[in-house]
Amino acid sequence: MAEGSVKERLGVLCSGRGTDLQSIIDAIARGEVEAEIAVVLADKPEAYALERARQASIKAVCVDRKQYEGREPFEEALIGELEAAGVTLVVLAGFMRILTPVFVHHYAGRILNIHPALLPSFPGAHAHRDVLAYGVKVSGCTVHFVDEGTDSGPIILQAAVPVLDDDTEETLGARVLEQEHIIYPRAIQLYCEGRLRVEGRHVRILEGKN
Repeated sequence: MAEGSVKERLGVLCSGRGTDLQSIIDAIARGEVEAEIAVVLADKPEAYALERARQASIKAVCVDRKQYEGREPFEEALIGELEAAGVTLVVLAGFMRILTPVFVHHYAGRILNIHPALLPSFPGAHAHRDVLAYGVKVSGCTVHFVDEGTDSGPIILQAAVPVLDDDTEETLGARVLEQEHIIYPRAIQLYCEGRLRVEGRHVRILEGKN
């Protein structure tokens, strides 16, 4: 984001506890992310992320997936809320829905996601289970741009954590989550500074703010 320009307006999509959302809220409060969260959307009314948003005086909206017949009307409702809030960057933070090409194209190059494994290894919804089953010694998390595939977009940042012999999904997940809370706000700030250039599968991080 260039000096003096309008701040990016984030639309954060969640499905659960919202700990990644909280890390972004906190980073903005500390001045580490030069953006504002315009709206938080959750696809489940019980998602605690909605309460986190309300506690931070951020607009919180439940777009309940069960109220829509099919993915297209559901995503149209999401887009409607994001557009109404003037969102310029969509941030997926534990959003457990696969977005269709219609949504991805609407926000092409403006959707970030964080995945709890070192992509391209272990994509999908059960990363920690799959990591432990495979027996790898290192796992971690990945921030990436979203494309039409599942966890397949160009990679922005990654952080690694060791996999211990006595790890469970819960213990591994907790250590990975600590790193998520560090690198996701950092990646968002790089985007806000205009320092991310996508060249095919590669994301170049430019020096200095654009």
